[in-house]
Parts: sequence; C-alpha cells; structure tokens
Amino acid sequence: ADLIEIIATLSRQIVQMEETAREQFNFKELTLNQMHYLETIRNLGNPNLTELAHALGLTKPTVTVAVEKLIEKNYVRKVKSDADRRSAHLHLTEKGDVINQVHDLAHQRMAAEMSKNLTPDELRALTSLLEKVTV
Repeated sequence: ADLIEIIATLSRQIVQMEETAREQFNFKELTLNQMHYLETIRNLGNPNLTELAHALGLTKPTVTVAVEKLIEKNYVRKVKSDADRRSAHLHLTEKGDVINQVHDLAHQRMAAEMSKNLTPDELRALTSLLEKVTV
C-alpha cells in the first residue's frame, strides 16, 4: 500500500475508535468536532475565544457559535477575567472534563491497537517518524 492509502486507513480507524468511545459512553449529543474543541480548551488551559480560534485555525465568529452550543449543552462555561472584566475565559464543566477523559481513552486504545504487532524497536521508530511528520 502507498502512503496515501495508509493515511486514509489510519484516518478511518481513528474516527471509528472515537465514534465507538462516544457510543459506549453515550455521548452521542456531541460531534467529533465538538470533542476536539473540548480537548483544545483543556490543552490551552482556559483560553479566551481569540486564543481558541487561533489554536483551531478558525475565525472568532465561527468559534463563538460553536462554543455557545457547548455552553448550552453544559460542557463549557465562560468565566469573566479578574484582570479585564471585558474578557472571558473558557472553562470546562465537570461534564466537559468527563468527555475529555473518554476522548483520551479512545486515543489510548488507538495507541494500543497500533503498537500490538510492533516490536519495541519498531514502536520507537514509528513514534520518532510520527513526531517528525506532525511538527
């Protein structure tokens, strides 16, 4: 198989594992895209909307609409900044934290699945190559 076929297969497997995790934990009300927002909010450590939009490579209005939906579903809350009352930071709710834990579990399963047929040397080589291509 060539690289394009391998990437397509890997992409399908990742989506399938994340979908399976969503169904297992009954989080069908969230899209994979919304799960990505939650993961990014956590990784940025309570960003404001501008920081989140920048990290996602999207416009602020697009991100604002998506975040409002996550607030309605009680996954995210806005907290006014102490330093600047005009600014607000995004915090995950407990429900949002749980979603991230499930998402992390899907990633762990994918890593386990990918590495089960590899020797330790092959796994180190794969990890090293993936680091190079994802910078």
